Amino acid sequence: MTRIGIVGAGAAAAAAASTLEETPAETEITVLEKSRGLCGRAATRRRDDVVYDYGANYVKSDDERVVELLTETLDSEGLVDVTDPVWTFDSDGTVSEGDDRDGHKWTYRQGLTQIAKRLFARTDATIHRETRIKTIVRSDGAVDGSGDAGRRGDAGRHGDADGVWHLEDADGTRWGPFDVLLLNPPAPQTADLLRSAEWDADACDDLADAVDEVPFRTIWTAIFHYPFELERPYYALVNTDKAHEVGWIGREECKPGHVPDGESLLVVQANHEWSVDRYDEPAAENRERLADLTADLMGDERLREPGWADQQGWRYALPEDGVAADPLRRAEREGLYCLGDWVAGESRLHAALRNGLEIGERIGQESGVDG
Repeated sequence: MTRIGIVGAGAAAAAAASTLEETPAETEITVLEKSRGLCGRAATRRRDDVVYDYGANYVKSDDERVVELLTETLDSEGLVDVTDPVWTFDSDGTVSEGDDRDGHKWTYRQGLTQIAKRLFARTDATIHRETRIKTIVRSDGAVDGSGDAGRRGDAGRHGDADGVWHLEDADGTRWGPFDVLLLNPPAPQTADLLRSAEWDADACDDLADAVDEVPFRTIWTAIFHYPFELERPYYALVNTDKAHEVGWIGREECKPGHVPDGESLLVVQANHEWSVDRYDEPAAENRERLADLTADLMGDERLREPGWADQQGWRYALPEDGVAADPLRRAEREGLYCLGDWVAGESRLHAALRNGLEIGERIGQESGVDG
């Protein structure tokens, strides 16, 4: 039995868990997720018969393995394609036709969180939500005398082992032991975890330093619902010169099954600089400003007054680079793996999924999970 601990239930973690489940050896997978949901920044909410993806917008069909995963491996029921085009605008708010995003733009009628839900459903993984991990511990395999490891997920029942991992959460509960540990939070949060680690190894410091260098964009997102239907020839607008206060406006009604007929819902993402400057400002003020900018961009005064609104701040939204390979590989030899879009070096959902598939396979090959 190989005991695997995963911190974070994002798309990459779900893909890795699904891949590990396919190995011939027996595994026990425990997932510890700080929030109540699954799929990380590929997030979905529901309100008044409306479904909206308020983080990642869709999955692109830019990777053959991910295309196969969504259309063949997983149940494709409810998988829908956004066929309307993406248009562009510049710093002056001038809208132009087309931005060459002609591939598939997939989501589900129930929202993007279906990806992680369906991947984890293929496994026997135990998922503990609302569990924030604070510390990583590398030990000789001795189980805490308090018995927490045995009680939480029964992970301790396999006995002691040399060189195992434990995790401690914000409540002081110890989880484990784990033979292999996967870290799926965004790079800055992963770096914090690594720096908290009770692990006397240069590999830990080297990895934390490398992870810390991954730059992230911050995005403050507003969601605006309107009790009328917008007539536009595009699904979304994207700012190409990154000099406008708004970076993206997506029309959720273009996704089949998301918005009832006769209604509209806009997902408006502010650019990085605006989001950083106003991240901790009152939400109502941020929404009002973004609604005004949206009305100006789309040329419709009605958009200044949504029927209802929502918001989400993503402090670590989009990685702008990857992480050095050597520190990652050194940690992997100790049984610690990082995964996510920031490891892949591309801020796209398909990149996170591909990375999770590859990490799952690598664990099988390098850790002997595949026998």
